[in-house]
Amino acid sequence: MPYNRETALEAAMTLFWKKGYHATSLKDLEAALNMKPGSIYAAFSSKEGLFLEALARYYETSRGAFVAEMAKAGSPLEGVARHIRSYADIPTDHPRAQACMLLKTLVDTRATEPAIAEKSREYLSGMRDAMTEVFERAIAAGELPEDTDPQRLARRLQACIMALRFELHQGTRQADLSALAEDMAREFERLRKVSA
Repeated sequence: MPYNRETALEAAMTLFWKKGYHATSLKDLEAALNMKPGSIYAAFSSKEGLFLEALARYYETSRGAFVAEMAKAGSPLEGVARHIRSYADIPTDHPRAQACMLLKTLVDTRATEPAIAEKSREYLSGMRDAMTEVFERAIAAGELPEDTDPQRLARRLQACIMALRFELHQGTRQADLSALAEDMAREFERLRKVSA
């Protein structure tokens, strides 16, 4: 039976994201992808090869969604605040209610699979670059002072998002999550430069 590569990668990404690289067995992959071991290896070379493609898919999808969301915002800081608040509205059964796959992978593979861990770091840096660009636009638009460090703000935003994802992952009450997201969003809104 012919396989659809996009469907297979989506299934692999979902499985790896949920279970992690080490906890995912070949049997798990066979069931999720509806493929025999020989077909999996023929298509993706190895479990590591399949994982790296799934991780790349996660990164490209996540980065693309963030960039698109920021492009639709009325202003850069408005987009950042709205993005932070959006985590309070994620249903507990939604895939985004899990911890970030990039961070989970880094923790899971740092001591055992250096090539995978390094790719995770690269993608986390790529996400931060996309956030840096938002703050650079905020400076250019006059929302932030010219001496603002956009990379520092990007690190802060990434840390906030990771914290919210962690709270979601452990099942924090929606009211508490909303309050935390609101606090974080307002922190960024207070950065807006007041016109003289």
